Amino acid sequence: MKNGWVISYAEWIVKLRWLVVVLTAAGALYMAAGGQYIKFSNDYRYFFTDENPNLKAFEQLERTYTSPDTLLWVLRPDEGMATEPRVLAVIKEITERAWQTPYSIRVDSLTNYQHTQAFEDDLLVQDLVIDPASADRDRVFGIASTEPAIAKRLISDDGTTTAIVATLKLPRDDVQANTQSVQHAREILADVRSRFPDIRFELTGSSMLSNSFSEAATRDLQTLTPGMYLVLALTVWLLIRSISGTIATLLVVGLSAAAAMGFVMGWMGVKLTPPSSGAPTIILTVAVADSIHILVTALVAMHKGMTKHEAIVESIRVNWQPVFLTSLTTAIGFASLNFSDAPPFRDLGNTAAVGALVAWVLSISFLPALMAILPVTAKGSLSKQNELMEKFGEMVIRNRRTILVTMTIALVGFGALLPQFKFNDRFVEYFDDRMEFRVASDWASDNLTGIYQISYSLYAGNPGGISDPEYLERLEAFANWWRTQPEVVHVSTFSDVIKRVNKSMNGDNEDFYKVPTDRQMAAQFLLLYEMSLPYGLDLNDQINVDKSATKLTLTLSDVSTEQMQALITRGDNWLKTNAPETMYAYPAGQAVMFSFIGISNFQAMMVGTGIALLLISASLIIALRDIKLGMISLIPNLTPPIFAFGILALFTPEVGFWSTFVISTALGLIVDATVHFLSKYQRARREKNETAENAVRYAFSTVGTALWVSTFVLIIGFGLLAYSPFKVNAMLGTMVALTVACALIIDFLLLPALLITLDRRADKKKADPEDTSPAAELGAPA
Repeated sequence: MKNGWVISYAEWIVKLRWLVVVLTAAGALYMAAGGQYIKFSNDYRYFFTDENPNLKAFEQLERTYTSPDTLLWVLRPDEGMATEPRVLAVIKEITERAWQTPYSIRVDSLTNYQHTQAFEDDLLVQDLVIDPASADRDRVFGIASTEPAIAKRLISDDGTTTAIVATLKLPRDDVQANTQSVQHAREILADVRSRFPDIRFELTGSSMLSNSFSEAATRDLQTLTPGMYLVLALTVWLLIRSISGTIATLLVVGLSAAAAMGFVMGWMGVKLTPPSSGAPTIILTVAVADSIHILVTALVAMHKGMTKHEAIVESIRVNWQPVFLTSLTTAIGFASLNFSDAPPFRDLGNTAAVGALVAWVLSISFLPALMAILPVTAKGSLSKQNELMEKFGEMVIRNRRTILVTMTIALVGFGALLPQFKFNDRFVEYFDDRMEFRVASDWASDNLTGIYQISYSLYAGNPGGISDPEYLERLEAFANWWRTQPEVVHVSTFSDVIKRVNKSMNGDNEDFYKVPTDRQMAAQFLLLYEMSLPYGLDLNDQINVDKSATKLTLTLSDVSTEQMQALITRGDNWLKTNAPETMYAYPAGQAVMFSFIGISNFQAMMVGTGIALLLISASLIIALRDIKLGMISLIPNLTPPIFAFGILALFTPEVGFWSTFVISTALGLIVDATVHFLSKYQRARREKNETAENAVRYAFSTVGTALWVSTFVLIIGFGLLAYSPFKVNAMLGTMVALTVACALIIDFLLLPALLITLDRRADKKKADPEDTSPAAELGAPA
């Protein structure tokens, strides 16, 4: 007897139901126990592999100069200027308190800016504001607004907005270090906000970026995961109207998510990040799809007269192959995320893949065993849904030609829109307005300076070479060229420092505000200046140890990936044309890393998605044992992403690096409906010897309800991710939900129309082998 071993297995599950429930639950709970060891990662570097060239350049820059991690307090009084004595007093207070921030190694502000001036024949270096109460507002503004080192960086053009910048040196192996620094910074922020309500204060910086990643992950786990659980409970109950079935389903999905998270994130020691924090929601959704097919088939069988135990055995027999196949293909799709250039998405893929496999094990063991124990009553609502599916199937059969033409036109139309997409990754926009970092960064960018920075480490050729007048002139020319570029807000360069010192060493004569023409003199001026600087405000952030290179830093406006690429290309061309080869450098920085993360992941995921598609297609052909059906299955599996992204193209021409994971994440899920529909179609053709039309009717009547129910749950589950404050998760969830919805439409319209069209000719020849008329060839009535 066909599937005899499956029937024996199902009967064994029913017979030993108590033992099965205890053993499977114990195994899942043991895996879930690893959850106690889960740790968060709040380091934005975790988004990049160790082999990423932009990360390597960034870390090399960090090793050569001071740490790039910063906290930025930005303030603006409701009235007046930031150089008013009362505001300067606030700035001085924050500056002093910022030094107490854990891991702080430097603090820069208007008040402690090291202003140089001539004092007889000596160089005087001191704080710009020593006593805020007696400070001259116009003098402070006049100096600050004309000094390139701080103009448009620490004070705005109109003098109303200013910033205090704390530079941190955080230990890379201590996940709590950044949290401690941010907590201290927020305490300062809360205090000054309460005491000075007429001044607006905001807190941003790269350390706030890192902290926002962990906060977004925590918020998703605290809100989306329990919210998803409630939504699933309500949705499943409304669709199947079985309390025991709903309880059993919720136990399966809960154990699946907990087991996967505990095993991968806990026992395996993988750190939790915002992308991987979406894994529980994804697993809950995927696990429901498996359970729904087992449940719906059993409940429909019971309504038709089978006993509960007979219905459970029949459900396992009918669904064994398609449920296994969909779980396998789902796991393959998620596992393909291992090709990503972003480790958090590898973690997401591995966790979701484990969750999909655990869900399969529980859905064909724990679920039917528990259903055999619990009291189950089959309601008539599913039968009514089956009747609607049968009527829908009749409509598709009648209108198959129209459906084929319409769907083909739509496919071509949406496909034509795809080339307009452009990658655009701005890390500030990874978060929505519910995140403090996003609000503060946008406000700071609008009123003072941007958070996007890139830096060049420009080599002088030999130790001490930065004092060479020729090098200084090239450096000055490069900085001045950058100041003419529309995307650049501020340029920080060592040439500005040496020009200012040269002027002060020559009696503050403006004619000497230029780079020295004598190397020895420049070196002496630099040594004298460095010896005059207080602790913590040295030039280590601009000069390397042996004085063979300096760092030139650009602060940029809100540039897109395309603009960033063009900007870097222009900089490359300038250096190659106007500077010696030894001075050539490629820029590094957080902005560079995140700007190209989408492009690098797209290239990597093209390979991963291609391999996943081949494996999934091979799995379908082997399982269905039919090359033709396997090839047909490619159409409903490849076209949903085209429809989904085509719809997105109607609203925006931009995509981020989240888009590179949509197809891989959705691929295994959209195969679900195709596999179940084709398996039932094939069963009708082979076992019942039905025509193509009748086989389609059989597929709609037997699996149509389960498909739309499970797909509806998938759409709800992934759609819930749209409420994540982390835009990458939100867009990933939205697009996967849209792709799955498109897949159901294609499986319910295009797939059956295609099957009938391709198989009707064979049916005609089988019915009348002698009929060779043109009408018979077309599959239409002769």
